[in-house]
Amino acid sequence: MVSTDAVRNVVGIIGNVISFGLFLSPLPTFIKIWRMKAVEEFSSIPYLATLLNCMLWIFYGLPIVHPNSLLVVTINCVGIVLEGIYLTIFFLYAPKNLRIKLLNILAGELAFMAVVVSVVLTVGHSHEKRSLMVGILCVIFGTCMYASPLTIMKTVIKTKSVQYMPFWLSLVSFFNGLCWTSYAILKFDIFITIPNGLGSALGLLQLLLYACYYRSTPAVELENEDGKRRRDVEMV
Repeated sequence: MVSTDAVRNVVGIIGNVISFGLFLSPLPTFIKIWRMKAVEEFSSIPYLATLLNCMLWIFYGLPIVHPNSLLVVTINCVGIVLEGIYLTIFFLYAPKNLRIKLLNILAGELAFMAVVVSVVLTVGHSHEKRSLMVGILCVIFGTCMYASPLTIMKTVIKTKSVQYMPFWLSLVSFFNGLCWTSYAILKFDIFITIPNGLGSALGLLQLLLYACYYRSTPAVELENEDGKRRRDVEMV
């Protein structure tokens, strides 16, 4: 009979693959930014939120905090590298005011992580206490990561256009949340269950919104998008 731990490991590996897809899903957006040499209406908030989320989950999965969480650490290390690349591209092509905003938020995130690590290692004298402290933060910021595309959803509703909504990011976020929720339930971990459960729900909401407004997107915008895609293909 297959053990629960074995099934959980398999689900965790699948979760790593899907999470890798999640981290890669913004790639078309940043190829577009690179081609246009401008960020237009795209937001850096989802990527800053994901970067902070990855840093917290790496800390949570370390043996000094929550032992036997190697699969959580590995994929989030990959996430940090990719988010760093995306934010670098965004910084290069953003106007000065957005660059300053990005640097301020990034500095705040690094300072926040330094404080978290110091406090947890000083106050938490057991794995249980450390897991609780970092786990609560992971729930909060994991939820923020999944909810960050809501800023774009507001634009979609206002403009009745999905031109600036990252469809693939929403789609993979949904499947990623679903997979990691299953992983957490198999050997119940409330700190992984809550943000990923909410993530799958928010991902579904984003997909429904995309379906609602795709047809109402002005034809000119869709033609421009198709034209840009064709040019991108020709230039590759």
